[in-house]
Amino acid sequence: MSYLIKGFSFIVLIFCSCSNDDEILKKINLLPNYPSASGIEYLNNHVYIIGDDAKYILILDSNLAIKDSITLYSFPKKKIPKAIKPDIESIAVTANNKLLLLGSGSVAPYRNAGWLIDPISKQKDSLSLDSFYYRLKANGIDEINIEGLCHIPGYMAITNRGNKSYRKNMLIITKNDFWTNQANAPISLIHLGTNTDSTVFNGVSGLAYSAKTDKLLITVSTEDTRNNIDDGTIGKSYLWIVDNISSKKKWKAINPTTIVDLEEVDSRFKGQKIESVCILQEDEKSFTLLLAADNDNGSSTLFTLSLSKD
Repeated sequence: MSYLIKGFSFIVLIFCSCSNDDEILKKINLLPNYPSASGIEYLNNHVYIIGDDAKYILILDSNLAIKDSITLYSFPKKKIPKAIKPDIESIAVTANNKLLLLGSGSVAPYRNAGWLIDPISKQKDSLSLDSFYYRLKANGIDEINIEGLCHIPGYMAITNRGNKSYRKNMLIITKNDFWTNQANAPISLIHLGTNTDSTVFNGVSGLAYSAKTDKLLITVSTEDTRNNIDDGTIGKSYLWIVDNISSKKKWKAINPTTIVDLEEVDSRFKGQKIESVCILQEDEKSFTLLLAADNDNGSSTLFTLSLSKD
């Protein structure tokens, strides 16, 4: 276990646990010492969390108790400064059960980086994503801001978040090993969602894929920001669900089949900037989801949600 876990007490505080089966929000977990949760993934009964200015991956067990960590960067303070942070915003399980992490690409060269990590051995391979991100710009994404990532059969789906000045959310479909051949990996761009209200912008922030139902789950949040670098006042968060995503990989535009207003689901989502989602469990009737929130205050929050598939 890493020096981080050995060196000091690092507590997950559970401040809500709902026993009523009718409640959709089942549990809230505060991570007071883990900053800026931006991506979350579930693999082999472990939850892996990344933060866009954090130095390490945080590892939880299936009960959301802290078990371990994987150090990514050496830095003396809790948070890596904004000017040089790698801005790791997304994480996904690859086809061979490794963890792929991507920087946002919003500031070169610091944010054009990524990692490929074996979660068992903790072997880490750093990635330079300059070539792939350059091609995204050449293909029409003027402002790169990679926020979400997930594996769908044979492919990787990546989200690029827009803002109030650049009002385009894009879903990028490419090969499931695109980083190995960045110059030639196929790139398909799909406009994602609609934003008809000029006073707000619903920016995509995270992705998860259900192989059992072929649904794409997308976290979305409003934030008063007009560029791909700065944070802004936190608004509302949503969960978008796209049905039958495998048949839509070559579409030019996709709207969500279902929109879940999280604040309407439970008032405790008010003021929470949801950054990512992963599937903990699913059966024929429902999902158990884990959502991660970064509220720009140096801590992170997890929400366990039970959502009907109907």
